[in-house]
Amino acid sequence: MDPFLKLKKLRAAMPNTMFQTLCRGVNLFGYRPYPQNVIRFTVKEFAKYVDVWRTFDFMNHVPNMIAVFEEVGKAGKLNEPCICFSTGPEHTDEFYVGKAGEIIDVTGEDIVLCIKNHGGLGTPTRIGRLVDALKQKYPDIPIHYHGHNTDGNDVGRITEAVKNGATIIDAADFAFTGYYGPPPILSVVQALNEFGHVPIGLDEEAVIETSEVIRDQRQYYEQFESQIKGFQPTVQIHKLPGGAMGSSLEQASKGGFLDKMPDILHKELPRVQKELGNYWSVTPGSQILWTTAVSNVLGGERYGNPSGDLRNLLLGKYGPFPFYQPEEWIYEKVLGDDWKKVLEEEGGVEDIENIDLAHERYALAEHLGVEPTDQQLILYLQHPNDAVEFFKFEEKYGRVYVLPPAIFFHRGGFDVGDKLAFRDHQGKEHMIEVGPSPVTDTGETTVYLAVDHHQHIFEFKPDVATSEKGEPVLTKEEILDLAKLGDMRSPFAGNIVEISVDEGQEVLMGDRIAIMEAMKMQTPILCEMSGIVTSIFARKGDALKPGDRIIKIDQDE
Repeated sequence: MDPFLKLKKLRAAMPNTMFQTLCRGVNLFGYRPYPQNVIRFTVKEFAKYVDVWRTFDFMNHVPNMIAVFEEVGKAGKLNEPCICFSTGPEHTDEFYVGKAGEIIDVTGEDIVLCIKNHGGLGTPTRIGRLVDALKQKYPDIPIHYHGHNTDGNDVGRITEAVKNGATIIDAADFAFTGYYGPPPILSVVQALNEFGHVPIGLDEEAVIETSEVIRDQRQYYEQFESQIKGFQPTVQIHKLPGGAMGSSLEQASKGGFLDKMPDILHKELPRVQKELGNYWSVTPGSQILWTTAVSNVLGGERYGNPSGDLRNLLLGKYGPFPFYQPEEWIYEKVLGDDWKKVLEEEGGVEDIENIDLAHERYALAEHLGVEPTDQQLILYLQHPNDAVEFFKFEEKYGRVYVLPPAIFFHRGGFDVGDKLAFRDHQGKEHMIEVGPSPVTDTGETTVYLAVDHHQHIFEFKPDVATSEKGEPVLTKEEILDLAKLGDMRSPFAGNIVEISVDEGQEVLMGDRIAIMEAMKMQTPILCEMSGIVTSIFARKGDALKPGDRIIKIDQDE
């Protein structure tokens, strides 16, 4: 669903409720740094609907959050800066109190300060001490504790946070809780009541009634839940945040390496975390740590296949390492033999130039065939590929949020004569009757449906498999061999984020010719030979399979 439309509908239904968003500072709602004009444009538009801005940076680097702070202030909305929490000898109360001071120097004290315990780390006592230390230094600033219940112990952490002065905490509807999100709200309420802390304005009967209504819907989301059920006390070892925990298990299941998870989570991931500076395992840092650990285990050579984001981390593009830098051998592995020269020439926080918003608006108009709205442009700037696909899907099929989960997430296909009865979000009854689906000699399928007793006919062309195109499946070695001959192919399944060269351009070995994105991580595609770009086969937004052609380079005669 379009997030702007969702906010409008929620506001209409809850006119007196404050809405909060989670913003990743310079990364906004995505996984990469954005130009300043994109950040300010995005925050300004979303601030029309969002009241509280919980903003964090995975390196706790305050300058990365300043643009958001400023735009939220201009909009008259409430800033809630975060200090990301973790454990280890460097993560002391003194450090976090100092970091809070850096934030307040920018924002002033008219804020809510959030302790973002994204993994559910530490003991209740540890969280209580941190809240107390912050309240001792800044007694007039409200403290919000946000944690995940990955290890089953966050009710205890919440209790200690509130006993030591936190006045805002997070909990979830108990019909949808379990494992990797906030703990169930009634459990939190009952625990705090024992200490005389009563939630203001909370109607427990309404909470129960709501949970009973939505409990039956959870079964339809089962395919999106974690492959491993149950709490994960070992989060104290691997430190993956709640969101990354579920997605990582899903990737392992789809990638066929679920059996490797104990080694990845309990051995390699903690090792990588320490080697890379013991910074905070939260987006996008959690993805950098995770993909690096997976690559180290599956690839056999530690740091032998670094992602572009790991390279940027070592170059300091996201901000300085807060405690200590990785050892030199890691820099050499990732940046090459001339790593010191590379670090000197390319190192430092990335100063991203503002982009031409008018040009981006034109590019989106080319995709859609109509002039986009400001809100469509903002979604496109955040996630270009997904946004275009979403807009085109809605244009062709309509707004699917009107369908209940039982219909939208139905699995297993349909039989002729099946009848699907449901009530939409406005309370209107509907009936879909499934008719025959004959297939022609050319492979086209015609689907007959009766929607509210009116017949609809849909035609689908057959999917063309790669093998039917006569294209061989290439190995990694073959893709590399072709690249050395100037035939640049996609090394993995992913989307083209950027084509970095033009036809006729001279390139040198090691130059970047494109950027691809997979599993939320961006990886540069580098030249394996010097020459002239003679053909470009892919363009921004294309979804490629391993071996798909990107660019052809010929030697400069």
